[in-house]
Amino acid sequence: MGKLVVLKFSDGSFDKGFAVTLQIGAEGELPSSEIAGRLPPAIELLQMYREWQSSYLKMGNRYRLSADKVQVTNVSIVQDCDQTAYILRSHLNSWLLAPEFRPVREKWLEQLLPADEVRVILQTDNRDLQRLPWHLWDVMERYRKAEIAIAPLRYERIASKKTLNHKVNILAILGNSQGINTQRDKALLEALPGADVSFLVEPQRKELNDFLWQKNWDILFFAGHSSSQGNNGAGRIFLNQTDSLTISELKYALRKAVERGLQLAIFNSCDGLGLAEQLADLHIPQIIVMREPVPDLVAQEFLKYFLEGFAAGERFYLAVREAREQLQGLEDKFPCASWLPVICQNLAEAPSAWQDITGRIAVKKAVKPIAISSFVRNFTQILLASAVISTTVVGVRFFGLLQRWELQAFDGMMRSRSVVIDEGPDPRLLLVTINDADIAAQRHEGEPLKGTSISDKYLNLLLEKLQQYQPQAIGLDIYRDFPAESPDLIKRLKETDNLIGVCKGSYARANTTGIAPPPEIPPPRLGFSDFVNDEDGVVRRHLLAMKQEAASPCPANYAFSTQLAIHYLHSLGIQPQFTSQGDLQLGQIILQRLRSRRGGYQNIDTNGGQILLNYRSGKQVAEQITLTQLLSAPINPNAIKNRIVLIGVAAKGDFPDYWATSYGTELDKQQPGVLLQAHMISQILSAVLDGRSLLVTWHPLAEVVWIWIWAVAGGLLAWQIRHSLPRLVAIVIVSSGIVYIICLSLLIRGYWVPFVPSVLTLLGTVSVTSIQYSKLRSQN
Repeated sequence: MGKLVVLKFSDGSFDKGFAVTLQIGAEGELPSSEIAGRLPPAIELLQMYREWQSSYLKMGNRYRLSADKVQVTNVSIVQDCDQTAYILRSHLNSWLLAPEFRPVREKWLEQLLPADEVRVILQTDNRDLQRLPWHLWDVMERYRKAEIAIAPLRYERIASKKTLNHKVNILAILGNSQGINTQRDKALLEALPGADVSFLVEPQRKELNDFLWQKNWDILFFAGHSSSQGNNGAGRIFLNQTDSLTISELKYALRKAVERGLQLAIFNSCDGLGLAEQLADLHIPQIIVMREPVPDLVAQEFLKYFLEGFAAGERFYLAVREAREQLQGLEDKFPCASWLPVICQNLAEAPSAWQDITGRIAVKKAVKPIAISSFVRNFTQILLASAVISTTVVGVRFFGLLQRWELQAFDGMMRSRSVVIDEGPDPRLLLVTINDADIAAQRHEGEPLKGTSISDKYLNLLLEKLQQYQPQAIGLDIYRDFPAESPDLIKRLKETDNLIGVCKGSYARANTTGIAPPPEIPPPRLGFSDFVNDEDGVVRRHLLAMKQEAASPCPANYAFSTQLAIHYLHSLGIQPQFTSQGDLQLGQIILQRLRSRRGGYQNIDTNGGQILLNYRSGKQVAEQITLTQLLSAPINPNAIKNRIVLIGVAAKGDFPDYWATSYGTELDKQQPGVLLQAHMISQILSAVLDGRSLLVTWHPLAEVVWIWIWAVAGGLLAWQIRHSLPRLVAIVIVSSGIVYIICLSLLIRGYWVPFVPSVLTLLGTVSVTSIQYSKLRSQN
């Protein structure tokens, strides 16, 4: 079921700020959650919009021109439009990151999943708010099945006396066509399947009025010139070379059309927000307009893309989004073309699909009855076989014999997830890496490295430059178990309160000696760098805290990643706590420790505070810059300010620090330790601040039930398709693929459920049931 999100701006202005209410609920139901927030004054944002609009309007010689008459606009004008668009987008997203708006943002991210189908309604009467490119909000861009619409504060449902139509009745008004190729619009409408289109070409006012009264129209379409300038922004359409009118001058005819079932109005013309405002007063369910003047080719392409998707069965909002996004292919000649189409929604109505817009109900095909007698006769035998197979598999799993397979399957799903989802770099992190070239450059200058990857001089320069740009925290993921010689560096290491250093714990049982921390950094600003890797060397767990052995040279009880995350969250007023079960709690998020015999793990040491490591999905966990680049090149202050800056080694020749991960165990796919630290920090911050899922496992009893369900499914498949072995093999392969897809989908949502045991029970029950049937048939 889709989700409906309403952002209501009940009062306010750009010079005073806006009160905002967020409502979230399932389609067709009352909102399940509501939260209030506020957006601060944003005069500069409004100015940025007007500067973009001004640069956009400078290309006015291209609006609503036919394709063969498009003039070449000066390249600098196009570049200026692109530049102001980029600035406007940045200002909009900065405004929507305001602290007083954060509760709204966090509630959104908490309640909605990226895979959800979402209708977003911006409810406001402020024309400037309606004009902003809300589809560029970074939150909206996370949801591939979401589209935004605008709606007025006042709305109501009109009682419809609709008569069923055999086809979709469309009234297409082709208005003043001076400089416009309306024949392309006409051809697109004529090619629609299942539609009855009536055309009015440059009509007189009375002719249009009469047509609106004569028939039960489903869709109203207008192509031609329109404007929302003058008369307080009231919309006006130009019917022919001499006549124009406002929507209010047709209100009686349009109101009658709505009462008879008009579902959608499309105004494929310029500057339509004024039209939409007047049409909304007539309570038309859905309206599509262009928010700015629109080039003729852009208007035609949008109509083509939208009708192709909508008439083919695509949901209304998704059809609009896909058609709008396809306009990006024209933006080399028509900048910001994908910004123009906008939905205006009557909140009292739900959008109709093309198939039911006429009010006709498709006749459902009769479902073939199941052979109940055969099913009942054999179901007991299937249950018995499934119980035996499930018990066997669960027992084998209990002794850890499936652990390696399960972990490999887990890694495969993590890699599949990274193909499906790219979360992008974490904007709160910056990595400063020291590669082989950086080490060689230091040696070339005669800098003593003293067994580490960065000299005292370079480290002092690096910390000095970073502090100039006010990072929230600096993590030095480099071992320095020796005192600094430079007085400046000694002082900087001691007095930089947001600097976190590392040390390594010792383990007597593994005969591993630890590494002491930098002598200048006090214990409260230290974290241990130890990772927990499985028997195959892969890091799949995140060690948050541990009690150090008495002989350990490392005094830190918290992990390096935990220390940095806590320091960052402290600046936001979030303090760490511990639950009665001993789990770390940050804000509303509890980092539940990994217990024994959970998920694919059976025989592991779960001492200390361990959680599953939910790697950030995508190509890059954070922005990266090398040591040489940072020290020699100009820096964008926003790349460092208020971020966590991690300093670590990425060299492969000297001082290698590479680890096998779920994304690859081969040498060329292993990741440096500083990247793993970034994944761990991002996991904590994203869970607390963005509502990103932590990886958890089900209770062991729930896992047993899950495994048994697939055993039963295997038995049913084998009995129903017992007459054809090739078909049974094909169905089992498909079923195994379905199990994988379901497990992958649950992993994306944060649940690691058994895949290998489920497939084994499915295959086992299929085999046993097939053998039983073969014996029964031979006896007969």
